[in-house]
Parts: sequence; structure tokens; C-alpha cells
Amino acid sequence: MPHSVASEDSPASHKDDEVLPDAPNAAEKNGDDVAEKATAGVKLEDMFNDEDDDDDEFPTSSTPVETKTQPTDAPGPPPVQVDTETMLAFYHRLFPFRYLFQWLNHGIVPSPDFGNREFALTLQNDAYLRYQSYSTADLFRKDILKMNPARFEIGPVYNRNPRDRKTLGAGQLKPLAKELVFDIDLTDYDDIRTCCTKANICEKCWAFVTMAIKVVDAALRQDFGFEHILWVYSGRRGAHAWVCDPRARNLPDDRRRAVANYLDLVRGGTQSGKRVNLKRPLHPHMNRSLEILKPYFAQTTLVDQDTFEGSEQAQRLLSLLPDKGLNESLRKKWESAPDRSSTNKWADIDALAKTRNSSTLNPAELRHAKQDIVLEYTYPRLDSEVSKKMIHLLKSPFVIHPGTGRVCVPIDMRSVDQFDPLSVPNVTQLLSEIDSWDAEHPRNGTTEGPDAEGSVPNDSDARGSRKLQDYEKTSLKPYIDYFRSFIAGLLKEERNGKRERNDDVPEVKTESMEF
Repeated sequence: MPHSVASEDSPASHKDDEVLPDAPNAAEKNGDDVAEKATAGVKLEDMFNDEDDDDDEFPTSSTPVETKTQPTDAPGPPPVQVDTETMLAFYHRLFPFRYLFQWLNHGIVPSPDFGNREFALTLQNDAYLRYQSYSTADLFRKDILKMNPARFEIGPVYNRNPRDRKTLGAGQLKPLAKELVFDIDLTDYDDIRTCCTKANICEKCWAFVTMAIKVVDAALRQDFGFEHILWVYSGRRGAHAWVCDPRARNLPDDRRRAVANYLDLVRGGTQSGKRVNLKRPLHPHMNRSLEILKPYFAQTTLVDQDTFEGSEQAQRLLSLLPDKGLNESLRKKWESAPDRSSTNKWADIDALAKTRNSSTLNPAELRHAKQDIVLEYTYPRLDSEVSKKMIHLLKSPFVIHPGTGRVCVPIDMRSVDQFDPLSVPNVTQLLSEIDSWDAEHPRNGTTEGPDAEGSVPNDSDARGSRKLQDYEKTSLKPYIDYFRSFIAGLLKEERNGKRERNDDVPEVKTESMEF
């Protein structure tokens, strides 16, 4: 094959379609255990200033839909088989090692931020290697090319080199910093999505991920003041957030747990009664989330998923309403029209409530119940355990998902509504794009380097003065370009922060000494 690359120490074959968890168990094969007990939690009141909010009237189902049209519920293409040779070619020609180094190193000159960072490699034969570390980008790239892992994950920065853990005394290796991370997985929506189940996804149910990203991103920026948030497609059915601000990276576990709890709303199973129980007046975060989510409820829940069309979910909807008389009237109406759509059933709630002369029907309680229902069916369902501990490992951006062959690419928040997971390039496609480009441009030659080496970023590169990097010949280019711009913003703050810290140091005046 034109894109093949000779392998060093080629490992054994692997199960191409195996779905590995995004966060492996903390225990290594040799039995080392790095789990630490979480410290006591902090009060959220100490972290936020609550403001009085206005509990506006909840709009009807005629709320204008602001989301894009969802044209299909097809589960997407079949899994792509990624063999070891193809995986090695991807690492050799396309993986952005230099940029990943600069992202985690928080600068261009190697530092302990990268050198003491843990990496965990899943090899092609399913062997799992933890506590790997690298002092430079070149050593990192060399080891990945030698090991040719199916994937690798990123852990915390330790106080010592994690490779030395066996020579250190008990409790001497301690995590110091790590990005605050969040995990959204569509399998957590299986009880309310009707188009797909398990690992399958489509544009209709991907809307749940889109709305979750918007709500979480808004909270992290507006309520916590974080700025450098990298969203990454997981490669199959979810998304990850990496909050990279220095303040976020240095949060201890109790504060991470407090942030995760702040964003945790939908609790319990469908058989446990109400899963959303909010006090009034609503917290500003909930008011803002409702404004984001109401259009999605009108389109995704009522139309695309038609969630309440079936009898089980219709009964679930009735159980969440506060007035028994209204519930009985709705039940009779829906039983007489078993094919009634979710949109019509939702509209029936207000229509029948207006015709009833019931002393028990409280309009405010009904409005609040409807708000809680919208949140139960649209609010982010996060795997909060991922966020609560610094030692948690999370899959690296730009690795290949072994079950789909797709690259775990960044998601640009400026166009999050247009992000289509089914159009994300897979590794075979990318290597073919390089071959096609080279065939069409024989005079331009090809780039020997596998990744975009050099400082971050230089958008003024003259295309006529240098050979193109291989990634620039492919549909991976916009994703790496976005990653470069994200890193540039992060490094700028790192430089400014160091400058401000140096400016804060009082000037030390030296006086002559006489002997």
C-alpha cells in the first residue's frame, strides 16, 4: 500500500471492534493502586453568589425551533477495521505530536508539566501500560511509534516522574495538577432516545450531546470564569471537555467534586419517581439552562424522538404532573387516540388545564412541573465520576477509536450546531486523501515529518515556501488548525500569568557593603 510504514517491534494483532472504556480502572496489571480517598466536600454557597431570579412563564410547545433540521435516523456506516499497519501509518504521518506536547506542556520549552505527566497506553494485544512519561515531544513520538498503541490516555501531572514510582517510598508519588474533565455519553440517554441504542448514533440523538455541550460550556464560562475549554469528540458516541485554565488544572479533588455536583441534576432511574426536583426561585444556572434547552425539547424530544408517543413514556409524563384530576383527563384523551404525537400530548396539558375548574390545580405548580420535565429530558447527563478525581485517565484527543476508525477530533464551539460525528474522517479515509493529493501534485513532493513541527501557531506560513505537512492534504486539517489556535490562546495566558506573577514580586534593593 502507498501509505504503509515499516513497523518497529510490531505488536500482536488486536480486536478491531472492541469498545474500550474511556476511563480504565486505576489498577495496573502489576497491582499498583493509585486511587486516593477524596477529601471532604466544600459548600457550593462558598463558591457562588446566588442571585434572585425571575421565574418567567414557561412557553408552549410552539416555541420557535432554533436547531438544524435532522434529516435521518440511519445509524451510520459500519465499523472500520483498523489494522496495525494502518494505525502506525496514522501515527507516523498525521498525529500532531508537537501540538499535543505544547498543549500539555503549557509552553514550548520542556517542563515538568509534560515530563511528569502520566500516559497510559493500550497496546494492540490489549496489554495496558500505565505510568508512562516523556521529557520531550520527540521521545513521546518515538515511543508511540515503537509501541504503536491502539489508543492512549492522559492522566495527571505528578510531583515526581511517574516512571520512578517503584523506587519511591509509599505515598511519595502524588498528583499535582490535571485538566478538569467532563464526559458525555449517549448511552446515558437510552431511556429517552428512540432512534438508536447502545453504541449506535445518528444526527437526531447527537442533538442530546450538542445541547449538553452548550449547557456545560455556558456554566463553566459564566459561573466559574473558565475560558480555555477544549471539547473533543470521543470517536463514537460522546464528547469530552478539557478545562485547561491554570486555576482549573490546580483544583483539588474536593473542589472538582463540588463542580461536578453543581452540574449534576438528573438523578436516579426512571422507576425512582421524579428525577429532577428543583427549589423555586430557580438558580440563575437553571434559568439559563432552560433557555438553552427549551428549543431542543420542542424539536428533539417532541418531534425527532417523539418520546411520549408510546404508552410507557406517556404514563411517565403523567406521573410527573402535579394534579390528579388533570392527569386522569389526559389519560382518557390519550387512550382514545393511541397514535397521538408527543407534540400534541404536550400541548394537551395546557389546553385541558385551561378548561378545568379545579380548586386543586395550581398554575404555578403546573408551570414548575413542566420546567422540571424539560430538564429531565434534555439536561446534560454527565458521568460525574470522571470529573471528581485528579487521577482519572481520559482518552487523548486525536487518537483513533478502535471501533469506528474515526479520529477523536476537537469540536469548535463556534459551530457546535453544525458538528456531525458521522462525517468525522476515519483513518483509512485520511491516508487515502494523502495518496490522492500526492498523485495530483507530483511536483510539490510530500512532507517527511509526520506532524506539524514547530512553534504554535504560525498562520502566516507561505504555502509556496515550504512543503505541506501531510495533515494539510486531508480533511483533518481544520481540526488540527482549530487545535493550534486553541493552544495559542492557552499559551498566551500562560505567558501573561507568569509575567503578572513576576510583577507581583517586590523589588529587592541591594545596598553596597563596606568592609
